[in-house]
Amino acid sequence: MSTRCVLLCPGQGAQRVGMGKPWFDAAPVAAQTFAAADALLGDRLGAPLSEICFQGPEDRVNRTDVAQPAIFVSSAACWQALTASEEGDGLTPVATAGLSLGEYTALHLAGAISFNDCLELVALRGRAMQEAAEASKGGMVALIGADEAQARTVCDQAAGGEVLVPANFNAPGQIVLSGHASACERAVEIAGPMGLRASLLPVAGAFHSPLMAPAGERLAKALEQVEITEPQCTVVSNVTALPHGEEPGEGESVVGSIKRRLVEQLTAPVRWDASCAWLVANVAESREQMHELAPGKVLTGLMRRIDKSVKVINHDEPSQPS
Repeated sequence: MSTRCVLLCPGQGAQRVGMGKPWFDAAPVAAQTFAAADALLGDRLGAPLSEICFQGPEDRVNRTDVAQPAIFVSSAACWQALTASEEGDGLTPVATAGLSLGEYTALHLAGAISFNDCLELVALRGRAMQEAAEASKGGMVALIGADEAQARTVCDQAAGGEVLVPANFNAPGQIVLSGHASACERAVEIAGPMGLRASLLPVAGAFHSPLMAPAGERLAKALEQVEITEPQCTVVSNVTALPHGEEPGEGESVVGSIKRRLVEQLTAPVRWDASCAWLVANVAESREQMHELAPGKVLTGLMRRIDKSVKVINHDEPSQPS
């Protein structure tokens, strides 16, 4: 018996030492997924991916070039194990969405990109973003209590001729700004008198801002070489908060649109709140059937801020038999 579901795939920030280990221990298919990743990546990350995921150290897990492939593999292993278990028997995705990096997982699980190709893309993306971050003095600021207009006002007043833009619309009243480090510091000072709370985030660089353009160029070249097919279910774009293919350019295929939006995503804001709102409004019966894959519970928490009536079933670990 098939059970329709919507899959929510976590992005960078959900990583932690030990991620994916409960699923690895619970299901041979999850162990096989990690083994396939280890074989593909070898020692490119300084150690086998599974070893880094399960043992750390934390500072390595948190590196952008490591965290991104680690999260992707943990999410993919979680889904493989879940669908092989009694808990997930019959789950059939009618839609997928992922936060930033998680959009790659969403496309993979929708059948648009193979596991190996997606892992290679994610590894390159993480490496390119890490290097772009190291080449620019960038940062990010969490802005609490602001709407989009207020966030843009903070950016305008704090930029001072530098880059500062909204980068993540995570949930109502929870927006992240991104840009040069000094502009981020000015944003914190400006936000207070506006009645907003602001804090600098411990990140490697200014993600989802124009400072990531060099990473976008490298990603675009890699995407030219990757075989992508039309998704077998709806996949929501971070850039548009609409399904891939709903806004294709003139004469552009769905696959062409996917490749273009994945490049744009590096320098454009992630519209996660609007993406989730679209899913709730447009995917039949989604209110009781949203599932967040491992690692972490970030998206479950954000959904409570976006729409408290929506139940998200979290799969950070296998459920305990009753």
